[in-house]
Amino acid sequence: MPQHLARIALVVDDYDEALAFYAGTLQFDIVEDTVLNDQKRWVVVRPPGGGPEHCSLLLAKGVGEVQRSRIGNQTGGRVFLFLFTDDFARDHTRLLAAEVTIIRPPTDFPYGRVLVFADPYGNLWDLIQPSETAVL
Repeated sequence: MPQHLARIALVVDDYDEALAFYAGTLQFDIVEDTVLNDQKRWVVVRPPGGGPEHCSLLLAKGVGEVQRSRIGNQTGGRVFLFLFTDDFARDHTRLLAAEVTIIRPPTDFPYGRVLVFADPYGNLWDLIQPSETAVL
């Protein structure tokens, strides 16, 4: 099997709060939600339509001062994650209806239509509908 990214750990404050956003607002699929002990769960989500070969997010509850200090700022204020879509208007409308914070409004670039939004923790995301000629 060739190498590929399987999961990205995203440090969150609370599992259920994170699921409300990712599975509720963004309509990601819940791949797994397993209780490991009183404090820890294995919670994996991925964008709808993605199969096991697609990258997913491991929602990891921040424990301790160092981990908790990284919640919402895992990349020092840069865009962290890039969500590709086949229907920009649909997803933009969903974000607005859910009152998700839009950091940068929709803008057209040679590689596609893009907006930047923040998750509830402050992590920045690009929502991108690639152009037909984009090489991404």
